[in-house]
Amino acid sequence: MAASIADRRAAFHRLHDSGCFVIPNPWDAGSAVWLQQAGFKALATTSSGYAWTLALADNGVGLEGMLAHLKAIVAATEIPVNADFENAYADEPAGVAANVLRAAEAGVAGLSVEDSTGRSDKPLYDFDQAVARVTAARQALDRSKSGVVLTARAECFLVGHADPLAESIRRLKAYAAAGADCLYAPGLRTPEQIKAVVAAVAPKPVNVLMGGPGPTVAELAALGVRRVSTGGALARAAWHGFIQTAKEIAEAGSFDSLGKAISFGELDGFFRKRRAKRG
Repeated sequence: MAASIADRRAAFHRLHDSGCFVIPNPWDAGSAVWLQQAGFKALATTSSGYAWTLALADNGVGLEGMLAHLKAIVAATEIPVNADFENAYADEPAGVAANVLRAAEAGVAGLSVEDSTGRSDKPLYDFDQAVARVTAARQALDRSKSGVVLTARAECFLVGHADPLAESIRRLKAYAAAGADCLYAPGLRTPEQIKAVVAAVAPKPVNVLMGGPGPTVAELAALGVRRVSTGGALARAAWHGFIQTAKEIAEAGSFDSLGKAISFGELDGFFRKRRAKRG
């Protein structure tokens, strides 16, 4: 019997209680299903990875398209799904509240809300507004009694803030006090930065983004990290293989790289067996 949405949400909360787990980011239903069978206990969507499948840049999908994507990933899988919900597609707290409820209705077990505006002239929401947005999301989810895990993101490193670590810590501590279940500052690079963020919001769990070479899961766990995500990196890895192979065909007229691809039988067989199991 497939896990219910309530069961998935309960399982997601338990994953945050202790230890350290990896929550990789599929970009479509097929990649989500494959990651599930690989043994991961939860998944997270990637706004950039999904946008690229539609020939759009990151942040280009929009609310309705993202909600449809969330529903598709949840329907394809049986484990908790966390939504990369960008800035909740609203500036004001009331809009954030309304939109996170719609994400919860899509069946996700968790969602993240960013404090970036998407504007080059003012890349971050003012501190008070950013906190109010997290508060509004928390209150809306509490009223819904959905059990959705709320992750609050400080985007200071990604937008080029003058003192990204100090400002991230200031914001994350406020978001934790406002009711965020998990805290996340994408762009942390050094063990010292990671330890500082973990200590600042303890005992609440911290998500660390790994988009390239760096500490292992065991090393991150030793630093106190509870959750590790990959953002758009898996999608970028897939695009890299596609682009390099296509360039070889276009520029050299060679098909040698296709010999490195997974076989048709293995990949198609995987999805064929999945369909048979699901009836």
